[in-house]
Amino acid sequence: MTSPGPRFESLDAVRAGLASVGYLADDATAGVAFLADRLDKPVLVEGPAGTGKTELAKSIATWSGARLIRLQCYEGLDESKALYEWNYRKQLLRIQAERSADSAQGNQAWDAVEGDIFSEDFLLTRPLLEAIRADEPVVLLIDEVDRVEVETEALLLEVLSDWQVSIPELGTVVATRIPLAFLTSNSTRALSEALKRRCLYLHLDYPDAAREKQIVLARLPGIGDRLAEQVAGVVRTIRQLDLTKAPSVSETLDWARTLVLLGVADVDVDVVSSTLHVLLKHRGDIAKADRELRAAAAG
Repeated sequence: MTSPGPRFESLDAVRAGLASVGYLADDATAGVAFLADRLDKPVLVEGPAGTGKTELAKSIATWSGARLIRLQCYEGLDESKALYEWNYRKQLLRIQAERSADSAQGNQAWDAVEGDIFSEDFLLTRPLLEAIRADEPVVLLIDEVDRVEVETEALLLEVLSDWQVSIPELGTVVATRIPLAFLTSNSTRALSEALKRRCLYLHLDYPDAAREKQIVLARLPGIGDRLAEQVAGVVRTIRQLDLTKAPSVSETLDWARTLVLLGVADVDVDVVSSTLHVLLKHRGDIAKADRELRAAAAG
């Protein structure tokens, strides 16, 4: 197993590269990405939903020209969906074809068929094995790892530790190029210390108003400085309320696009009220935000 060598020349290069694809990374984010590349270590990125964790891995893949391989985690995810499984239908057809051709050879025929059906032609690779076997640079995104059970987390731990997979019928597959791996977590459950110990750690929170304004300007160049500042300020105010789900950065951008499409030049309480459904997705949150914003405007 060999490392492809550093893809990132410096911390400043990482920051500038991510900015070139519209992702504004702070020093901590750029630093962790740089070290992950140099140290060949996975990165565990934790934080509230919608703070740019998944987008970080996507942006690094886009900027670096690496192939993005994504494993979307969910409750019930097992080895067959994460690593590999055999194409049982194709195997069955192969067995039936052999039996039809010559059923008189008995065990000798079965030995030949068994060696055939457990070969590359019948192997279905899943994201983890796909990333390990890749010859080109890969960014491996293991998204929402906190959704899987402890047993599956142990499987991930084994792969991330040794970058190899044992397939009983074929042998051990060892990575020739170590993927740049990002694991994201919304902190819905505590991850094991063993998994954390093998990763670099990054916590992403909601940006402050000034930074969110920069994000809006970067992703929507034609929005205008004043409107971007108003958007960031309103979103910051809404996030301070006791809501079921605070608006994510992606929802901030959706709202900013909405205002641009509507030709809004200046945000007032009526404009916000009529477009809150873009920012918030719970009826109670919309009602609470509308009430609080109107009270603040009246005051």
